Amino acid sequence: MAGGKYTKTDLINSIYDATGIEREDVKKVVDLMIQELKDAIADGKTVELRGFGTFEARTRKGRARARNPRTGEPVVVRSHSVPYWKPGRELKREVWNLPPENEPDGQENGAGS
Repeated sequence: MAGGKYTKTDLINSIYDATGIEREDVKKVVDLMIQELKDAIADGKTVELRGFGTFEARTRKGRARARNPRTGEPVVVRSHSVPYWKPGRELKREVWNLPPENEPDGQENGAGS
């Protein structure tokens, strides 16, 4: 699949098509896996899926002075955690040669005819 979105429903359907396991059972497993990942990250654990990537929570330092971009009003931002994902080596290799979305296939930047 080139470009576009690939949703959780697409994932469930692909697993169903490949395995023949009941769609409702596949959905339960996918939902459970996602919940387990979220729970582990929220507990401060690093989740590593070899070849795919590493998930973790990282701390963002707060600021005593910041501005609300919408209103311009000064606000205090306290330190907080944000989810972070680092792609794995195998995924990086598979994605490396994908053509950019805004260029037709086979055309390089700056390459003339």
